Amino acid sequence: MASINVENLSALSAKHPKPSNTFTYGTAGFRMKADLLDSVIFRTGILAALRSKKLDGKVIGCMITASHNPAADNGVKLVDPMGEMLEGSWEAHATALSNAQSDEQLVDYIHSMVNSLKIDLTKPANVILGRDTRPSGEALVNAFVDGLKVLDAKSTDYGILTTPQLHYITRCLNTAGTPEAYGEPSAEGYYKKLASAFKTLVDGKTKLSPLILDCANGVGAPKFQEFLPFLGDSISVKIVNDDIDNAAKLNLNSGADFVKTGQKAPVGLKMTSQDRCASFDGDADRIVYYYQDEDGTFKLLDGDKIAGLAAMFIIDLVKAAGIDSIKVGVVQTAYANGASTQYLRNTLNVPVSCVPTGVKHLHHEALKYDVGVYFEANGHGTVVFSPSALKTIYSAEGSSPAQAVAIRNLRALSEVINQTVGDAFSDLLLVETILTQRQWTPKVWDQAYTDLPNRLVKVVVQDRSIFKTVDAERKLVEPAGLQEAIDAIVLKFRDGRSFVRPSGTEDVVRVYAEAATRSETDELAHRIGGLVYDFNSQGSGPRPREFI
Repeated sequence: MASINVENLSALSAKHPKPSNTFTYGTAGFRMKADLLDSVIFRTGILAALRSKKLDGKVIGCMITASHNPAADNGVKLVDPMGEMLEGSWEAHATALSNAQSDEQLVDYIHSMVNSLKIDLTKPANVILGRDTRPSGEALVNAFVDGLKVLDAKSTDYGILTTPQLHYITRCLNTAGTPEAYGEPSAEGYYKKLASAFKTLVDGKTKLSPLILDCANGVGAPKFQEFLPFLGDSISVKIVNDDIDNAAKLNLNSGADFVKTGQKAPVGLKMTSQDRCASFDGDADRIVYYYQDEDGTFKLLDGDKIAGLAAMFIIDLVKAAGIDSIKVGVVQTAYANGASTQYLRNTLNVPVSCVPTGVKHLHHEALKYDVGVYFEANGHGTVVFSPSALKTIYSAEGSSPAQAVAIRNLRALSEVINQTVGDAFSDLLLVETILTQRQWTPKVWDQAYTDLPNRLVKVVVQDRSIFKTVDAERKLVEPAGLQEAIDAIVLKFRDGRSFVRPSGTEDVVRVYAEAATRSETDELAHRIGGLVYDFNSQGSGPRPREFI
């Protein structure tokens, strides 16, 4: 069996010295200030090579991005062969490699992985890379490639991509030449597949008014501009916030996270009651919609609203196609608005599962349904079709023209949706398909149910790791006594609900609150925020003035 060339590893490692910081591979991979990432990315390259060798040379994806974080941050996450997130058990290996204090420790840990996981180092390793528009990305790609060189892995750099495009290409490469072939493994192949399906879905329908699309001054801007020629005249889109040349503007006062958290339009975007607007986040894996009511009130259509729209449409299509055997389910997190859960269960009569925050939890649960719809409230989500559901859809033969059209639309829907991961481009086409087919305005869509007012508050704390949750992150078990104090406050508010969980990506604790009215919701959020900040003196930095 081959062994590691320690001299080669030491020479490469010397180019990427480890700082004194401690690192953790979490839900979003590694994410932090870009100037801390060099050694982390180098070692993640080693991990990617080991992962590929473990899987007999299958292609592993690497995306260098910090998503909705500020421009000074960056990050890295690995993608498994079918386009899914890195297998959970390997996250601990990523963390351990990143924290090895010396080359000797690094070599020892690699050897322990090789032995315990029975990795054959003589196997080939194949890894592909993509990055967003952050200035730090190029140097970090080089650090990652140095990590691949430790184990002689073959790499292909696809340059600037959206995160979902990298997931898509990874799956395409690993399924090429098989019955499960997912498509042409390139950005162009991605554009062709989605555009062809979308054109089928809106064929013969009256085109909607132009969509105003905020791209958060991120990678979604140039990539959606590339996409538009493939869509032709099937859709009209006006792109705003597309300045990728000024890095400081990335996600600044714009993008899906800004709109969702602030419950307001991006700064500088002038809306009228006739406009339909959407925002991507910085790496284009989230989308939220919004509009302005006749009285000037901002109205958000977030991931919960998209999930309800998609579930309603798919259920209706399945019925129209006469395929009663296909069961649709929806997966949410604790951040889902309580009104959305009631709508799904009581109006659509669809089963709803609640799982911890994080794409891997949602995706895994969605796979349990024939058609699983999953969206986080922040706008990250997709729809997954089981192999048996796809087989049923593609073998179905309509007994009437209406059934034939529904079957055709179901097939096209499975193609327009990027089933590997939440994808803002794909989800945009999904929403535009439904609104076009129904000829709905955002306001009509919004009338399915009325959200309870909600508020998300960040509390900067000294140590987020002491906050432990259970029940899909809806209850705290540590610090002891804090959950009971939260419950006592919540009881004082009509339709009150609140939970606290540590962020997976930032040194903060997030407080979610909803109640019957906006003023009650804001008060509840700020009371819980103040409680968390004060509890055992956990707060860090100045106490926010709005905390009660």
